[in-house]
Amino acid sequence: MFSSSCTRRRFLVGCVSATLAVVVRPASAPGLTPAPGPHPEPRPGIDASKVLSSEQLRDAPEAVPAFDAVRKIPQIADGIRCHCGCAERVGYYSLLSCYEGEGMAQMCLICQGEGQLAERLHREGRTLAEIRSAIDARFA
Repeated sequence: MFSSSCTRRRFLVGCVSATLAVVVRPASAPGLTPAPGPHPEPRPGIDASKVLSSEQLRDAPEAVPAFDAVRKIPQIADGIRCHCGCAERVGYYSLLSCYEGEGMAQMCLICQGEGQLAERLHREGRTLAEIRSAIDARFA
């Protein structure tokens, strides 16, 4: 059953996000695999001031580690294109957008996975180009 903190909207969005995360499209079927698109250039002076805080994620405690990771690397996250479909949303610029306001990262396992992978690779000393390649290989 539902926990008292699980709203109907959160449950439905979670179901849709989970479904998107597991849908596999055959690469051999022309037109079915979306083109990854270009990664954006990080905007000068970008910071994490719009990334939701842990307190703002009370309804999504499982997302807190991903938000904490992205909060450490806003300039890197701003140079990565998300592969879950966020790029089609109004107001989207980069993976960083997924973590701001009503961004999908609150419920989307792809957004969360990309953010955590980017932070780990950055911590290991990888360049933005190397991080983009790793994210494309895993999520595109």
